[in-house]
Amino acid sequence: MRYFRHAAGGALLLSLAAWSGCAPEAAPGAAVHPMGERVTTGSLVYNVFEAQWKAQLGDGAQARVPKDRFLLVRLSIANGGSAELMVPTLSIVDDSGQTYQELSDGESVPNWIGFLRHVKPAENLEGNIVFDVPPKHYRLRVADENGQKTADVDIPLNFGGDAPSIPPPSQ
Repeated sequence: MRYFRHAAGGALLLSLAAWSGCAPEAAPGAAVHPMGERVTTGSLVYNVFEAQWKAQLGDGAQARVPKDRFLLVRLSIANGGSAELMVPTLSIVDDSGQTYQELSDGESVPNWIGFLRHVKPAENLEGNIVFDVPPKHYRLRVADENGQKTADVDIPLNFGGDAPSIPPPSQ
C-alpha cells in the first residue's frame, strides 16, 4: 500500500510537469507592465508616469469637450539606439479587446508631446498623449520603432485628480 501511494504521487507530479510543459507560452510582449516600470520595445524605452481623466480641456468658451472623456497619459520615450527614430502612434486597449488610437490634435493638452515624434539617439521625450474614450480600465500598447514588437502598460481606472469638489452640507 505504501508503494502505491508513492507511485501515485510520483505519477501525479510527472503528469503535472508534462502538462505544464505543453501549455502554450505567452507571446512576446504579452506581459502587462505596471505604470512606473521601464518598458523596452526594440530601441525605444517607455515609462508611463500617470493617467488623468478630464471632462474638458481648457476653460470658458474655448474649452474643448470630448465625445466621451479625455484620457491624458503622461509618459517618457527614450531612444536607446544609435540612429534617429520615429515613434509610432500609440493606442489603448480595453478589457474586451477594443482598441483606440491616440488623438492627433493636441489643442489645449498641457505638455503635449505631439503626434509625429522623432527621437534622436540618447534623447528623451516627456509629456502627454491624449485619447477620447469611455471611462474604463485600459492598457497602453507601446511599440518598437517598426511597430512589430509591442508591450502593454496597465492604466487603472482612477478619477483621483478630476473629482468635482462637493460643498459641505449646510448646518
